[in-house]
Amino acid sequence: MSDHTPLDPSQLSAAAQRALGVGPGKLMAARGIMPLPPLDQVAVLYQLSLDPDAAIAQSARETAAKLPEKLLAGTLSDPNNDPRVLDYFGQLAIDKASVFDAVALNPSTADSTIATLAGKCGAREVDVIAQNEQRILRTPEIIASMYMNRKARMSTIDRVVELAVRNQVRVPGLAAWDEVARALSGSMGSSGGDDSQFDAVIASRDDTALTSGDGEQVPDDDGGRTNRLIELHVMLDGQNGVRIPLRRMRTVIGGEEGTPGYVPGTPQTWLVVQLDEDEAGITVGVVATRETVHAGIKQNITVDNARLFLAPTPFRELPIPHKIRAATLGDAFIRSEAIRDSNKMVALAAVKSPGVTDAEAASYAGNQILSEDVIRYIASRREWTKLYGVKVSLCRNPKAPISETTRLMPFLRERDINDLIKSKGVPSSVVAQARKIQMQRRGGEKK
Repeated sequence: MSDHTPLDPSQLSAAAQRALGVGPGKLMAARGIMPLPPLDQVAVLYQLSLDPDAAIAQSARETAAKLPEKLLAGTLSDPNNDPRVLDYFGQLAIDKASVFDAVALNPSTADSTIATLAGKCGAREVDVIAQNEQRILRTPEIIASMYMNRKARMSTIDRVVELAVRNQVRVPGLAAWDEVARALSGSMGSSGGDDSQFDAVIASRDDTALTSGDGEQVPDDDGGRTNRLIELHVMLDGQNGVRIPLRRMRTVIGGEEGTPGYVPGTPQTWLVVQLDEDEAGITVGVVATRETVHAGIKQNITVDNARLFLAPTPFRELPIPHKIRAATLGDAFIRSEAIRDSNKMVALAAVKSPGVTDAEAASYAGNQILSEDVIRYIASRREWTKLYGVKVSLCRNPKAPISETTRLMPFLRERDINDLIKSKGVPSSVVAQARKIQMQRRGGEKK
């Protein structure tokens, strides 16, 4: 994003300078009632939006937001616009297709503006940005913004990542860039996946069951959440199907907008879905009639005139590049699946995701089934190893680097040191170091 600093009045036309002069003309210009050529008008409104007089600045912003789309698009396509003006109107009218295109395709638009827009706009607009390969290669931060935009089509992301890899351009701002690049280079080639499948995988953001906690406590198992990626497809007559990820053993489905079980056009509390203990089936109860129906995986049932279908969330079916992006953008449930993936690139992308919480880091640190690469990465992150829960988990994990375990053990409490001494699941060198620490502490107490 460009800095919104005032324009140099001496560089503006005589008409624009008059509009910005002292007197009633300034307020008229802010309200859009002073006759000005379109190019001057957008420059004047931008300048007045920064005016020290709050009333004038507010009036200018309101006028700018109400300019006719056709007029604005035609004006902003002119390369004589100042980059700051283009940045201002590009963000102000990001939801107006023709205005967005004018700004995105204008050679005078700053690369930083495009990078900002790429992270906020819709799928169509991302496709427009992707057309300018020269700009993307010049400023690869644009690719990072596109990659992190959940609305961007996976097929478009594949294309721009391949472009960067082919031109040996490294993309800053993506912690998992090495994994992203490797997945689309060499023998793997293009991912060729399905956009709709990817969208379904990252749709849910209901992950509080996995993200609560602060990383200071040693993590315990949470019996209220599910251990499988599973979803319920709900199909009502005359409507497109709704996919509801089942993140807890019990899920309420209904018409309450903003809830994990939201289905438009249904009663606020419509169905209660209870997963079986083995998570291989569900019991669906209709709140109004108390009717109950059982269904297994991949079985169609009809409940209260709606068709329901229980299916695994298709994460495992995704191509590797799609899995990596899903691990980066998905919620904690997607990360918990991705981090156990047999492909190390997918697992590393999960632990490098910006969404990983301290509680997740502590949980992953003690998981002995994860790859050594994942544990080593956690041990290398000082912001995580300063957390007590992470310290304990790493010291208990035989896959943790011995050098890091040795560094962290002196910070453990006596109870945890005793547990390490008694443990048969850690290397003998760790047990020996724990005994040494215990003896040193007891020796110090005697003195």
